[in-house]
Formats: sequence, structure tokens, C-alpha cells
Amino acid sequence: MRYPEASRLPLNASAVDDRLRPATPGEPDAGEAGRWILFSGGALLFDAAARPPSPLLAGLPAGVARPDRSVLMGAWDGQPLRIAELPRGSLPSGLRAAPLLHLVLGELLDDPEVTLAGRAQQILAWEGNSAVCSRCGGRPEPIPGTWGKRCGGCGREQFPHVHPCALVLVRRGHELLLVRKPDWPEGYYSLPSGFCDFGESLEECACREVREETGIRIRGLRYVGSQSWPFPSQLMMAFTAEYAGGEVAVDRGELEDARWFATDALPATFSARSIAGWMLEVERARARPASP
Repeated sequence: MRYPEASRLPLNASAVDDRLRPATPGEPDAGEAGRWILFSGGALLFDAAARPPSPLLAGLPAGVARPDRSVLMGAWDGQPLRIAELPRGSLPSGLRAAPLLHLVLGELLDDPEVTLAGRAQQILAWEGNSAVCSRCGGRPEPIPGTWGKRCGGCGREQFPHVHPCALVLVRRGHELLLVRKPDWPEGYYSLPSGFCDFGESLEECACREVREETGIRIRGLRYVGSQSWPFPSQLMMAFTAEYAGGEVAVDRGELEDARWFATDALPATFSARSIAGWMLEVERARARPASP
């Protein structure tokens, strides 16, 4: 298989940890020439002429002034790597723009580059969302050596918000329980999933989400692995479980459909670069007859 285990999936640090030296937050930027990852209007800019296409730009594009605000992300292959958000609508000549999620699932960019872009997107989102104290409206300042911020007015401290989300592959004999949301590509299905609630363990979240979305009760929950999912800042926790009872009852407020599929006849789903798609790829491989 392309990814032998969940820890090696793209968007996790393991996809870049041999080439990226992350900067300590607030580390001085010496200003040396290096690479850039740029966004505009929430979309990632990339060089479509490169083979393969790449968001790692060798320098700022012609005609683009150095942004007033940029973040030193670290060193990539020994060169400084900076990230910045250009004004909405800015699309320098020779570059294309697309939402990062489309580039991840469409597999246009390679694994290390989408991983860098995912981290960059989360850092920029955090910097933008933490510019004002949510308690008093004051101006937070960085806490040295961390991504945290401390408000100069009320002293409130806050740190990057990562949202835990459980997803579950439910088995019933040789069948799997899959769901479909109305905004997904036609014919696509995936695994039941949802965000962890107040006062709830991940295991409780997994059981609740399956029951709420599909009416199915589960047992034998087992942890599989996790994946960073920067859309906007989830941590996807994957489980398998066994059918314990109930009939499918679709939550029409969230889903278009939910049903059981034979393991050897699964519908279209998302790329194995997502942990949900990866789990279904593993199930497909298990269902294939062994070679003679």
C-alpha cells in the first residue's frame, strides 16, 4: 500500500520531518533569500508550470513586494521558508490559485508540499484569528517561544485551537456502514464522523456520532490512528467498530444517505491521502482474493 500506516499520511509532520526544521515561534528572520508559500483569498498559490506543480516558490513572484506581514515557518532543505497572505484577488503572473483541500484530494501536489501548505494555512489562520482578544478586545502579544498569545489588557492567554474529530469504520460481517453528504461529489460516500463535544471522550464522541447520523449502535471500538486535517484545524481520530444493533435511520439535517455496502463492492470515496479514504483502501485490499 502507498501508506503502510496512518502516521505516514500526508498533512502529518512525519511527511516532512526529515526536510523541515521548524522555526521557533518569534524566531528572528535574518532576511536571507529563501522559499515562500503564498495564499490569496484563502486559496493556495502554486506554480502550475513546474513538474510536478509546486506551491514552494523560489522567491517572491515578479511585481510582488515583500508582504508587510510574513511568518518564518522554518528551513526547508536548509533554505528559509516563509509564508504570507497576499491581498484578495492578487494572482501574480504564472501562478494559479486553488483551495488547499481540492489540491490534497485531487493529488495535484506531492505529499511533502501539501503537508507544508497545510501547516502554513493553519499558522496563517491562527495569526489572523488571534489578533484581537476575545475577552476584552485588547491586542494580544506573542508568548515567547510558543504560538500562544497573551492579552496586554486582561492577561488572558490563548493557544492554537485544534478541534478533535472522531470518524468510525463500522463493520457488520462483510459490510461497511457509509454515509453521504449532499455537497460531496456525485456518488461519493465516506465514514460517519463528527466533532467532540463538551465533557466527552473520543470514544463517546465516536459512538454518539454514528448513532446520531445513522441510528446504528456500535461496540468493540478500536483506535486506528490520526491525521492532521487543516480545514480549518481538525485532528481526525480514526476508529473501527462492530455493529451492535439498530436499523439505518438517516439524519437528514446532515446527510443525504447512509447505507451498508459489501466490502468487495464499495462506492467511490475520497483519496487515500485522507484517513477516511485510507481506511477504506485498507478494507478493499483485505477483501481482494489472495493471489494463487
